[in-house]
Amino acid sequence: MASSRPRAPRSDAEDNRGRIIATASAAFTSTPGATLQSIAKAAGVGQGTMYRHFPNREALLLAVYRSDIEALAAAAPRLLGEREPLEALRLWFGRLAAYGRAEHGAARAMEAATCADRGSHCYPPLVAALDQLLTAGKESGQLRSDADAGEVLLLVSFLWKTGSGPDRQERTARMLAIVIDGLRAAARG
Repeated sequence: MASSRPRAPRSDAEDNRGRIIATASAAFTSTPGATLQSIAKAAGVGQGTMYRHFPNREALLLAVYRSDIEALAAAAPRLLGEREPLEALRLWFGRLAAYGRAEHGAARAMEAATCADRGSHCYPPLVAALDQLLTAGKESGQLRSDADAGEVLLLVSFLWKTGSGPDRQERTARMLAIVIDGLRAAARG
């Protein structure tokens, strides 16, 4: 009698999947039109392996997006373990800004196909990570008590709209400084 439980993936299959996602992330950042074939070759896997894991480009883009979101969310507790809450928040916003710069093209390319999925799988981990940072800041007395993670994430959505000019990084840093200043406990007056 066959078991109805799905088998756990083999470790080499998991390694291949991880290598494909990492390679694709770099490829899509440098060449948004990178093909699945070029990514498979760069990852050192055959096309059959690529298509077993990712049957189409959208599936791979979504996997890259989820992986990046997971890494961004996982950075919050690490930063809090290493830094004061306000500095951890500032550094996390910097990572969010870098993510927005790297993912802008890929996010647009998959928006229609994955909008609902992005909202249900990716938005909650970002809100939870930001909430963890804000809670630590509130408990330390560094951040205002009424800061809400969902609202702050909406507030910093400008990170995806700052353009691509030569002053983009400086402008982003100034805008993030304004957000941080507004979140400080003393900002309430």
